[in-house]
Amino acid sequence: MRPKKDRIIKSPPKLRGFKPVGVPANLLEKVILLLDEYEAIRLADYEKLDHEKAAEKMGISRPTFTRLIDSARKKVADAIINGKELLIEGGNIHFRNDILRCMDCGFFIEIPMVRPPAKICPECGSPRIVYLSNQFGHGRCCRNRWRGR
Repeated sequence: MRPKKDRIIKSPPKLRGFKPVGVPANLLEKVILLLDEYEAIRLADYEKLDHEKAAEKMGISRPTFTRLIDSARKKVADAIINGKELLIEGGNIHFRNDILRCMDCGFFIEIPMVRPPAKICPECGSPRIVYLSNQFGHGRCCRNRWRGR
């Protein structure tokens, strides 16, 4: 089996998962939606791109994209229909952008990986900023990748 090619993801999800209301997570079955499957849903169902354009944005073939979107839709449907927790994680990916979240005011800002990290929130001035790509194990490697290093 050949190694999987890295998939290009625009930016990390703002949330790492979803679960049914009123049921503790430890009582729920989990469904893992890989980051490339998340991106496939974003491109096809949210951005309304055809498979060819979406595949191009992710740096993969159209048949690979079709397999990803089919798998992603099945997982999301399983979580909704069967009341499972949906977690977004994992996969061979690289982010083009990062999303910063202010832990004080909740402000989100999307920045290219090539920009230097912000030290304070542009909305409220708080220094309590979280880089969402770091939550997925990506950050420094992706920043360096897009700088061309």
